[in-house]
Amino acid sequence: MQSPTYILAIESSCDDTSVAVLKNTEVLSNVICTQNVHEEFGGVVPELASREHQKNIVPTVFRALKQANINLEEIAAIGFTRGPGLMGSLLVGVSFVKGLSLALNKPLIEVNHMQAHILAHFAENNKSNNKPKFPFLCLTVSGGHTQIVLVKSVLDFELIGQTKDDAAGEAFDKVAKIMGLPYPGGPVIDKLAKQGNPNRFKFPIASIPDHDFSFSGLKTAILYFLRDSIKEDPDFIENNQTDICASIQYTIVKTLILKLEKASKDLNIKQIAIAGGVSANSELREALTARENSLGWETYIPNFEFCTDNAAMIGISAYFKYLKGDFTDLSVIPEARMKL
Repeated sequence: MQSPTYILAIESSCDDTSVAVLKNTEVLSNVICTQNVHEEFGGVVPELASREHQKNIVPTVFRALKQANINLEEIAAIGFTRGPGLMGSLLVGVSFVKGLSLALNKPLIEVNHMQAHILAHFAENNKSNNKPKFPFLCLTVSGGHTQIVLVKSVLDFELIGQTKDDAAGEAFDKVAKIMGLPYPGGPVIDKLAKQGNPNRFKFPIASIPDHDFSFSGLKTAILYFLRDSIKEDPDFIENNQTDICASIQYTIVKTLILKLEKASKDLNIKQIAIAGGVSANSELREALTARENSLGWETYIPNFEFCTDNAAMIGISAYFKYLKGDFTDLSVIPEARMKL
């Protein structure tokens, strides 16, 4: 019987320090240390993020190893996020894994953060995992990216659509800030939207060719709408908060789904997945599931723990590259912008 392969994975692309241990595709631990220091600023402050990573990375590694009940000597390789992300945050992770690789004489495996979000569907835990079949389309939606990706295999990706300006997650966060809601704005809007009327206020859906997206116009339209409404009623936002949130969320989700429907029709693919932080949004999940009946889609929605930035998705990506012998040497440097 072949001995198991243990992967230690490090994720430090933005404001969460995460470390995971995988036994082949099984997630033994997936520890996420969230940085609360950014809340008072209404968004991630890059310098503070890198400092928090420096403080958190070593204790997070030890917690992940303890939960997995293994030691460093049992690790076969170290997977890490090379990019895309905040340069300072990435530098902390890359510098750490280089030192660890030298100390343990273990190989390094670089991982593209956006590919990892998609491959999170193949990470196994104690919950049932329904894995997509190739080829499939994945709508990847996060704070910094909105993409539609054709996934041909675990290591073969084709970007077929992306945002031309703001990502969907950025739209949620920026609109929440305009409304005076706490950061991160997406989960707050999602919660308030459940109590509101999504058809109360009408907001525009950008007309962008092919499979691309745009959300900057929506953000501006909402800004002007709220500005004008407040002139007539200073308490407009407070008095209509749930309906505003519901209408905004409806518009963003409809924009995403319309493009996904077009891509599915154009490529004749009905295996459809979502990934990234915004894939935790309840209305997006419901809209995707509804298309199983109306459009005959087979849909794949990740467990909540694999939606936001986490090291388990880095670990599963590293495992597939490990099987191919795709290793990285110590000359590797992080990339803030990294192609899919």
